[in-house]
Amino acid sequence: MEFSHVSVLLKEAVDGLNIRTDGVYIDGTAGGGGHSAEILSRLTTGRLYSIDQDPDAIVTVTERFQGDDRSTIVQGNFGDMKALLNERGVYAVDGVLLDIGVSSHQLDDGSRGFSYHEDAPLDMRMSQSGETAADLVNSLSVGELSRIISLYGEEKYAYSIAKGIVRAREEKPIATTLELAEIVKENVPQKARRDGHPARKTFQALRIAVNHELDVLESGLQGAFELLNPGGRLSVITFHSLEDRIVKQFMRDKAQGCTCPKDFPVCVCGKKPQMNIVTRKPILPSEEELERNPRARSAKLRVCEKL
Repeated sequence: MEFSHVSVLLKEAVDGLNIRTDGVYIDGTAGGGGHSAEILSRLTTGRLYSIDQDPDAIVTVTERFQGDDRSTIVQGNFGDMKALLNERGVYAVDGVLLDIGVSSHQLDDGSRGFSYHEDAPLDMRMSQSGETAADLVNSLSVGELSRIISLYGEEKYAYSIAKGIVRAREEKPIATTLELAEIVKENVPQKARRDGHPARKTFQALRIAVNHELDVLESGLQGAFELLNPGGRLSVITFHSLEDRIVKQFMRDKAQGCTCPKDFPVCVCGKKPQMNIVTRKPILPSEEELERNPRARSAKLRVCEKL
C-alpha cells in the first residue's frame, strides 16, 4: 500500500535546517518521504537518514529513494534516534527534522483504527505492534482511563466518558472505532456535540497513550540535541498544544544561561546557553497551504540551533 502523506510546512521546515550540501541530516519521522525528498534535493555529497516506525512508511520511502546512495532508511522510533544512528557508525549530524503526530496515511487508512469516521478494529498503533487502543479501553480502570483522556485529550468530560466505557465493556468488549465513538457521544452533554466530533479528544488521548507519544517526543528531542554538531539545527513541527509545550520548554531550557538569583554579584551556577532559539514565535502555515491542506491548520514549527 502506498503511504500517502501531505508534508506540512515543507519548505519552511527544511529551510529551518539551514542545509549544507555536504552535511548529514536526519528526518526522524519520514512518513511518505516529503520532507526527506526536500532535504535530498539540497544535498550533493551529504547524507540523509530517514527514520520511521511504521512498516508502510518504510516500504514507501525505501522504494521512493531506491538507488540514491545519499539516502539510508531506518526502521525504528525517532525517540531512539541516537542509538539507531550510533549503530550505523554515526555520532554527529548537522540537522534533525521532526514532524510529530499521526500521518495522513494513518488517518485515511480506516483499517488502522485512528479515525472515528470509519468502522475498523480499535487499533491506533503507529508501529503496528504492541498494545492496541482496544487493549486499553477494555482493561484500564475508570480512574486511569479518566486520567488519560483528561491529560492527553484535554477533555473536560473525561470522567463521564471513562465511566461510560467501563459500563459498556461490562456487556461486551469494545472492539471497533465506531463502537467507541458512540459510547463517547452518549456520555457527553448535548452542547459538547456541537463543537466538532465529540470523540475527537478521546481518540487523540488514546492514540497518544498507545504510542507513548509524549515520552517519545522528549527522548527524541534530547537524542537530537546530543547528536547535533555545533551550529546544527533542530526543526520540529507539532500539531497540538501538548506537543508544542514540550518542544517550546525544551528549547527554552537549552537556551537558558545563568539561573543564579539576580542579586548574586557573580554567577556560581556555571550554566551556559546550549542552544539558540531561531524562531522566537512559531511559524504557522500560510493561507495558501491551509486551502490546499486543511489538516495543517493546527501545525506549528519551531527551530533552534546548537551552540
